[in-house]
Amino acid sequence: MISLQRLLLIAFTPAVILYGASCSSQKKTYVTREIRRPAPGGGYTTEQIRIEVQQTAGDKKKKGEEPVDDGSFWNGDGVPGEPSMCISLQEQKVFFMKDGQIVGMSPISSGRESHSTRPGKFRITEKDIDHKSNLYGDYVDADGAILKKEVAVRKDRKPPGAIFDGANMRYFMRINGPIGMHEGYLPGYPASHGCIRLPTKMAEIFFNECSAGTPVEIVP
Repeated sequence: MISLQRLLLIAFTPAVILYGASCSSQKKTYVTREIRRPAPGGGYTTEQIRIEVQQTAGDKKKKGEEPVDDGSFWNGDGVPGEPSMCISLQEQKVFFMKDGQIVGMSPISSGRESHSTRPGKFRITEKDIDHKSNLYGDYVDADGAILKKEVAVRKDRKPPGAIFDGANMRYFMRINGPIGMHEGYLPGYPASHGCIRLPTKMAEIFFNECSAGTPVEIVP
């Protein structure tokens, strides 16, 4: 009878050779390993399993390099007509239209419960490509180091010697007082202080396609 130590040696020796050989070939995605286990009454059973070959460091793409499909689209290039936008708070989407025809759509993040976005009919009153908030941001020192993060100037006391650094709101399209559409982080639910955040690519497109006076309707 073959000893258990001998069985284990037989079981794993070919598996290691197969795995080592497979790693040298980057064309293979999987390798087959043979697992042998002692069987009741003596001998052994054999099982074939597939193991995924890990990518080398050179093959791996950096985090965030792959495009994210968020459902947004733009089909408005070369389409004539007066622009307008409709923001659905329930769907968390903004639709861009030309003469009433939808030519683009983007997910959004509107105001959270304590800072809800007010429905209504508005118009774009200002466009500012490099806009920064004068209400929300960070307190920093003279060298730009953050002393207090994510503050509201109306309620958070400024540390001695600190400077207020407003949050970036690029591609800002003002629609109602301090409220506007702009580039921002979308966690998948309403999370802003009332503004409408868009992913960068769609904020840039909508910014370039609208003008002062463009109608914007916000519906519940």
